[in-house]
Amino acid sequence: MLSGRRLDLLDPSPLDIEVEDIAHGLARVARWNGQTVGDHAMSVAQHALVVEDIVAVRNPSWDSNWRLAALLHDSAEYVVGDLISPFKNAIGLDYKAFETRLLEAIHHRFGLPKTLPQTVAAEIKTADRIAAYFEATALAGFGEDEALEFFGRPEKLNAVKRAELAALEALSARVSQRAFLDKFSQLFQTP
Repeated sequence: MLSGRRLDLLDPSPLDIEVEDIAHGLARVARWNGQTVGDHAMSVAQHALVVEDIVAVRNPSWDSNWRLAALLHDSAEYVVGDLISPFKNAIGLDYKAFETRLLEAIHHRFGLPKTLPQTVAAEIKTADRIAAYFEATALAGFGEDEALEFFGRPEKLNAVKRAELAALEALSARVSQRAFLDKFSQLFQTP
């Protein structure tokens, strides 16, 4: 990693995980395999920020730990990249187990439980699908009907947040990396 850390991919240690490496990697990993409109690809770092924002709007009473979990929900992708879901499914369970092991080490590093409570995990997944819906329609060329078929109806959002998400634009890697680090600093509380 750019921090100088060496991460054992088969047995990742929380001691070898730095948020700066995560932010740097995620800001340079393109969502939608880079097939988005605009001058920049939608990065996983920006997607993580969108998911955290949706979680915060839908769950205003959540403490910062669960919002941090939302921000870090795809953080394993700083190492493994962002494979589209159909490809992950084709690869099979071994890939998912590898990704899960890395995410558990990341959770440990930042004081989150290895496995999130089911209600928290389900709400983060819902926010992830809502983000995907808006990314698909604003950036990836999906029509509304197609996005509804794949991601479902984005519910429990106020009109301001809907309009903001509908106007989503991809940020540069530098901007999304800085925004990710700023949000992390806001949410992370040293264990």
